[in-house]
Amino acid sequence: MRRAEPGATGPRAGGTGGPATAAPPRIAFGSSAPAADRARPASPGAEPGAEPGAELGAELGAGDTVDLNEVRREAGVDDVLDGLDRELVGLAPVKQRLRELAALLVVDRVRARFGLATGAPTLHMCFTGSPGTGKTTVARRMAGLLHGLGYLRTGHLVSATRDDLVGEYVGHTAPKTKETVRRALGGVLFIDEAYYLHRAGNERDYGGEAIEILLQAMEDHRDDVAVILAGYADRMQTFFAANPGMQSRIAHHVEFPDFSVDELAEIGGRMVRELDLTLSADATTALHEYLELRMRQPWFAGARSVRNALDRARMRQAQRLASTGGAVGLSDLVTLTAPDLRASRVFGLS
Repeated sequence: MRRAEPGATGPRAGGTGGPATAAPPRIAFGSSAPAADRARPASPGAEPGAEPGAELGAELGAGDTVDLNEVRREAGVDDVLDGLDRELVGLAPVKQRLRELAALLVVDRVRARFGLATGAPTLHMCFTGSPGTGKTTVARRMAGLLHGLGYLRTGHLVSATRDDLVGEYVGHTAPKTKETVRRALGGVLFIDEAYYLHRAGNERDYGGEAIEILLQAMEDHRDDVAVILAGYADRMQTFFAANPGMQSRIAHHVEFPDFSVDELAEIGGRMVRELDLTLSADATTALHEYLELRMRQPWFAGARSVRNALDRARMRQAQRLASTGGAVGLSDLVTLTAPDLRASRVFGLS
């Protein structure tokens, strides 16, 4: 049984219905073959030259059944989602959204084995939320998920900002943007604070050129790269309003909620343990009080701010131990005390 190439629709998919219309000119991003003609490498275990989806097993008939749990395990879906649970505190709505998306992709893969129409899924996404809420981490896990299911060739992550895409003079933007897209082919292109690509009213800005190239790449290479745009929700809405073509290419919008004080304290505790440190009882209380104060101040960046606070506390611990000039034991080396945290100017600003 022959299936249409992923992404094919209408006459191109079925071979009937009249001549296909000519495709618009493509921008080259490092591959000499058209996207529809490139064979996507199968997941481990697939035969060389197998059709897309063959890595999930042989084609099935009406009387066959499939164990979806086994498909999930073989594709590594559960490993990715369980890893998110272990790695990220909170973010229940985000994790649920990813589980729903994973379920859709798994079922679509199984439908393809039965020869049913599935349609090529649109993998481009938008992550909105405050800084330090885990967007980059989730994007990296998403790359692994899409690779495990056979939708991406390699599943690597390329992170980019405006500086990686927009040039400073005429003729500089196109090669920068194309090179960034080329490096991302086969994986995920994560563009943080994507709204900075658009600067309304500035005729000498080259961000619009980068957006146009990205739009064409998201269409021409939609089966070979997933673009994830990220940033504050309100600014992303403004960006989409000014660039409706970008909005129309984004199929999945995932909102990242802010962490609560308790969740941030748990994140801090995990960071401490990863460094083979421990918080004294008074230091645990001090960390909680620090977070309550810091969250109300400007430039708070979620988990990043927690990490910065602990880095400064470690420096104060080191200075405290060095200033004693005497012998120190293991307990001294691994314990952060309340003064190590309360010396922060955040307490002085309360």
